[in-house]
Amino acid sequence: MHEIAKAVIMARGLGTRMRKADESAILSQDQQAAAGMGMKAMIPAVGRPFLDYVLSALADAGYSQVCLVIGPEHQLMRDYYLDQAPPQRVRIDFAIQEKPRGTADAVLAAEQFAGKELFLAINSDNYYPSDALRHLRALDQAGVALFDRDRLVAESNIPAERVRKFAAAKVDEKGYLERIYEKPDEETIRHLSLPILVSMNSWIFSPAIFEACRAVQPSARGELELTDAIQYSMDALGEHYRALIFRSPVLDLSSRSDIAAVAGRLRAINPNP
Repeated sequence: MHEIAKAVIMARGLGTRMRKADESAILSQDQQAAAGMGMKAMIPAVGRPFLDYVLSALADAGYSQVCLVIGPEHQLMRDYYLDQAPPQRVRIDFAIQEKPRGTADAVLAAEQFAGKELFLAINSDNYYPSDALRHLRALDQAGVALFDRDRLVAESNIPAERVRKFAAAKVDEKGYLERIYEKPDEETIRHLSLPILVSMNSWIFSPAIFEACRAVQPSARGELELTDAIQYSMDALGEHYRALIFRSPVLDLSSRSDIAAVAGRLRAINPNP
């Protein structure tokens, strides 16, 4: 079986929460510069950019080609990975998302890189367990890693109020994704089976996702949502997503207050991308 080699990392986000005043954490000048440019992934964690740890985990899981989706203004990231500290175990490509129009638009920016192959798509501000990345890589079809919401709260650095805003998933009796709910309300959650499973944006996509990303309209937030594209791919294109369920922690670098906790968790890791 041909295992998946390509990974797309969505690194274009503005990181607005990083720029908000937060008395619980103080950023260095370099951290402020990275956050101000919308590159949460470049904020140092134990002396290395957080993205180094993400890339190292991908390499550990067997991925060899990585595309970073960035904005045209993100020269700092290009300089770092092309000139200052080029990775040794993964090949880095870049795709430009001209404007921060949403996660579906970010995935669409990587179409040329992905080609006709299955590929992984993940966030740049999450550190995923290597077993989840490895099991996703072994799929021979589209799929998703889903995480037990209660275990995320208990074992990750993610507070309950933040987890409640994550996309929730409904899985059918055959182990396939049936529906994905972006920012579900309490009524939706009450109708889901326990444990509540949430998406941390770790997907295996086929080329069908690009047609879906082109088809969706902006959400109420004014963004092209990846969850809408995924649901469209199921409803209109007949795509099926194998659901892999994990009860393990995922680190989340969403706000300034996350920096210390994330750095503490990564302290014992020596990244080798």
